[in-house]
Formats: sequence, structure tokens, C-alpha cells
Amino acid sequence: MINTNKALTRLKARELLPLIAVSAVLRKYESLEKLIKIAKLKKVSFKKMYEVLLQNYLFAGYPSAILSLKILKEVYPSKKLPKAEDMNLYHFMNKGIKNCKKVYGDKFEKLIYNIRDFSPDLAEWLVFEGYGKVLGRRGLSFKERELCIVGVLTALEFNDQLYSHINGAYKARASIHEIIEVIENINLIGNKELVNFGLAVVNKFKKDRE
Repeated sequence: MINTNKALTRLKARELLPLIAVSAVLRKYESLEKLIKIAKLKKVSFKKMYEVLLQNYLFAGYPSAILSLKILKEVYPSKKLPKAEDMNLYHFMNKGIKNCKKVYGDKFEKLIYNIRDFSPDLAEWLVFEGYGKVLGRRGLSFKERELCIVGVLTALEFNDQLYSHINGAYKARASIHEIIEVIENINLIGNKELVNFGLAVVNKFKKDRE
């Protein structure tokens, strides 16, 4: 039987960020606080943890982001928070198009067309809000963001979106090993069913690339 506490403390710094994101969306707040404290001891920057929990609002909503960022602040009570970014529509749209194309490549236009078919608003928000305003922020590399999203979408069991972001992580130079590592680590705070779900999507991705 795995000693969860010992297993968590053995995680490498790079493994902690995705698991912090996952613990927040699964509402495992005791695990979240524990992981933040472990990350702090391992010199993972406050800025990186802040960015990971902030971007979760795209997938788990404002309530999740508010609660998890509050826990982060409780662990770092005197930490100065970053200033809010200026809302520059042109800048975020350009960033969004660039980042979205990193993930979807030549399927970008088809993706936007398909989403516009049922919601023109959502098509705009996907680019501006998701890939521009959030995933285009500084503080984390695109690879780090994508690996965290892989963990979150595994936890939430969104099949098609997970496949797309596995592809995004891979294009951001994450190895298949790193992607699998993110998914398998969920077993430390979640359940085996989530891990099995995620690994099945990775296996499909690998098979499609053969």
C-alpha cells in the first residue's frame, strides 16, 4: 500500500504543479494545502502556483479558483500579489490565435468554424479569453500550462478536450513520459478510474501518431 504522504514529498518540483491544479478542481483542499507547502519547501515559485490556480477558472469556474487561491494566500500570508494585467483586446486576440494554432495547427480554422456553428460568442472567447488572456500570460511556460491542463481535463474526464491538450503539451515539447507522469500522479490524490481514463486517451493519441 502506498504511503501517500511520503509519495507526495518525493515528487519532483515539475510534478507538483499539475497535481496542485488537479487537487483544486477535485476539491481536495487538504491535499491542495499539503501540496502547496511541499512545493514551497522545494522552492517552487509562488508565481507559478498562482498562475496554475488562476488558470483553473477556465475549466472549473470562478468558485474553484477563488477557494484555491485563498488557500495559496493562507500559506503565503505576506506575499505580494502580482498586479492585474491590462485588458488589451488586440494583444489578447493575437496571443490567442498564436497559442491556439500551437495546439490545433492546420485544424485551427475548422475548430473555430465548428464552434461558431453553435456559439459565435464561445468561438471568440476560446481565442481571446482562453488562449489569449489566460494561456498567454507570463509566469508559466506554455508547456507547464499544457501539462497542468492535461491533469485537470483528466480529473474532469473531458475526452476530446484532453486529447487536444495532450497534443498541445506534446507540441510544446513535453514528452509522452511527462504526460503519462502527470496522469499517473493523480492516483496519489484521486482514484484509479481517473488515471485509467487519462491513460486510455494517451494511448489513443500514441496510436494515432503511429
